[in-house]
Amino acid sequence: MSWNPSPLHLSGSITALATPFRTEGALDIAAWKRLLSLQLAGGTQAVVVAGSTGEAAALSLQEFMELLSIARDSLPADMPVIAGTGQSATAATIERTRCALEAGADAALVVTPPYVRPTQAGLVAHYRAVAAEGGLPVVLYNVPSRTGCDLLPETCAQLAGLDGIIGIKEAVADVERMHALLDLRGNGFVVLSGDDPTASRAMLAGADGLISVASNVAPRAVRRLCDLSRGGDAAAAAALDKRLAELFGYLGVEPNPIPAKAMLAALGLCKDVLRLPLLALSESQREHCARIAVTLAHLEAELQAAA
Repeated sequence: MSWNPSPLHLSGSITALATPFRTEGALDIAAWKRLLSLQLAGGTQAVVVAGSTGEAAALSLQEFMELLSIARDSLPADMPVIAGTGQSATAATIERTRCALEAGADAALVVTPPYVRPTQAGLVAHYRAVAAEGGLPVVLYNVPSRTGCDLLPETCAQLAGLDGIIGIKEAVADVERMHALLDLRGNGFVVLSGDDPTASRAMLAGADGLISVASNVAPRAVRRLCDLSRGGDAAAAAALDKRLAELFGYLGVEPNPIPAKAMLAALGLCKDVLRLPLLALSESQREHCARIAVTLAHLEAELQAAA
């Protein structure tokens, strides 16, 4: 499958969407549409479907296709829908990327192959093949804490700007790492933070945007943080970042998306249901979740009123 050039340029506030389930475990399509509407109303500039936050590993191919199709049909044509398509094997990743194309996705977020621990040369060959044969623009995704595999900046440099590779989501919260990647920007290649707590710092330094977990529950606030940071308003960005710090910390108290799902439920947006082996948020964190939910609701209302 040949690569078709695309003008797609991802930037700003991008939400890695949680996947809502009904009590018995099936997809909650009504809640999915609510979440999509919330993101649109909150100013989110693109969404990721079936990423880590979306419990991609627990979704069937049919569910993956359904979620993508609904997202593409529910959102404006100029709002990119990005599909999480990374698998442990290259052939499986290409197949999933082609399915995402069929379902209407605009780009593929391709995590480094989990579990198999390829070499850096293997990562280059993997991404070249997916970009050449998958049919969608590829965003590299590096999150070694989940995958056991680290895409190093010098390896990324070999991939940046190749046909079909349009950017990277970097979840390693390291200043030197981010600055090394920022040197690769240009020629259609963007650098996106994948770490909410350090995203403002990255964008002030030149990163193009953020793929966020927090924007599931605070889309207006995260969009505002991105606008301020990308606009170079360090003081205002720092003030808002401080107001969001407790949320960012809470979202890391248990593995993602456990805290995010509990917060969505506390805000009345979907049920607090995950698929095994993930369990719902521990009881010891429930009061913490409820308190932050109240604070968030006030912040989002404040930003809506100021708009």
